[in-house]
Amino acid sequence: MLGVVLASVVAACVPQLPPAAPTRFGAHEWTAVADGAPWGARAGVESVMLGDSMFVVGGRTPKPYTPFPKGPIPGDSTIWGDTWRSDDLGRTWTRVHEEGQPDSWPARSYHEVVVQGDRMVLLGGQNFIVDVNPACAANPFCYPRVASRSEFFDDVWASTDGATWTPLTTDAPWEGRAGLSAAVLDGAIYLLGGSVNDDVSIVGGPPVRQLFNDVWRSVDGVTWERVTAAAPWAPRAGASVAVRDGWLYLFGGEYGFTGSPPPYFNDVWRTRDGANWELVTRSAGWSPRPGHTCDVLDGTFVCFGGYGQSPLPWDVFGRSSPMDAWVSDDGATWTRMATVPWNATTEAAIRYDYDTVVAPGGPGTTGDAIYTFGGDRETFNFFDPSQWRNVDDDVWRFARPG
Repeated sequence: MLGVVLASVVAACVPQLPPAAPTRFGAHEWTAVADGAPWGARAGVESVMLGDSMFVVGGRTPKPYTPFPKGPIPGDSTIWGDTWRSDDLGRTWTRVHEEGQPDSWPARSYHEVVVQGDRMVLLGGQNFIVDVNPACAANPFCYPRVASRSEFFDDVWASTDGATWTPLTTDAPWEGRAGLSAAVLDGAIYLLGGSVNDDVSIVGGPPVRQLFNDVWRSVDGVTWERVTAAAPWAPRAGASVAVRDGWLYLFGGEYGFTGSPPPYFNDVWRTRDGANWELVTRSAGWSPRPGHTCDVLDGTFVCFGGYGQSPLPWDVFGRSSPMDAWVSDDGATWTRMATVPWNATTEAAIRYDYDTVVAPGGPGTTGDAIYTFGGDRETFNFFDPSQWRNVDDDVWRFARPG
């Protein structure tokens, strides 16, 4: 009897996906372009297409598991301050900038890099500094005893080739933050959302994480104007943004890493100026999620990936990542594609905190493609000694065979 009741509870908690339907991308396929890229396993990474070259910038690589009593150490990672370049659509890579050079920006992850004209612009982000948890000083049973406490950046850097970087400002007027979103609209850089201070899931205590819903604009990356202190959408981090037809669109995000119910969004908003926003839909067809991507491919929004916490109330540290991909012509009405991102056969293969670019599909394809770089498949169960291995070092392409 208990088994029947438990099965009923599980069935009620697990959302049912709507059936897939034909879309204009029905012939597109997922293909691994590179596996074991030399930049290694990375999450919170940024990628852009500048001219004919792809760039991978910064990110984090989890360090091996640290056993008790010192560990586990939530968030313990190597943070990267380098830049890699590919001139053959992601197949081969060359490191063109290393941390520690005279023109280096501090190593970081969960930052943003956008393309503005003939240059790429890097904004914000965070690092991880392993430190003793002050709450554990007098308590031998306290956890986590050692935690990663981050610095959050408010600087802006620019480069035309990925090799040489110029600081545009080392102290922008917006508060240092990570998990922010940024895009270029009508030639200006827009920065929105993000958070400062680590989530309680990582550090187990104060300082309290603060989320933002402000919007900033700059035409040069040096001087910034706050166009609104509080947009009508709820403060968040981990949202995706895209620009189409003179509009900047905002998709989903999170206001916490774990919780019951999961503290995630699936709303869609848009703006022409960063100050005035329209609600496109309060609940898109895809499930609430952070760490996903939404790109414009052939004029159509394509959203996939992201983190999904287990829907079971007692399984706060479990995951149920979304094995789906969605398309929309207007951001309001969504259709689920039959394809599964990265050809995943289980939800454990779905990643979040990767990055994407839209670029030519290359030989053997027709038209443009979406490329993905790296990504995270970890859960928040820091006592699992295998979790640190669940970060990817590959490049995938979603393209129509030619």
